Amino acid sequence: MLGKMFKSLFSSSGDGTKGKSKAVTADYDGFLIVAEPQPNNGQWQVSGRIEKQVGETTKVHTFIRADTLPDEQAAANEMIRKAKMMIDQMGESLFD
Repeated sequence: MLGKMFKSLFSSSGDGTKGKSKAVTADYDGFLIVAEPQPNNGQWQVSGRIEKQVGETTKVHTFIRADTLPDEQAAANEMIRKAKMMIDQMGESLFD
């Protein structure tokens, strides 16, 4: 069961793409949120990353949620909403 889940997360979508959509970005409180919904069994899985430039270093926190939605844009919007919550709750400790 876990093997099938990981395979669906990291395999291509079968339509000639690499299994990822175009990124949607948002700036929030000094952080860059990059929503990258992934196709998963006819749905779109909520995933992406949060970045912050600290000096010359870009810190990155990547996450994939179990949430899936039928629409790519809705999954991107949900990722941005969740990322904002994480930033509000954890701030820069996201990168620890």
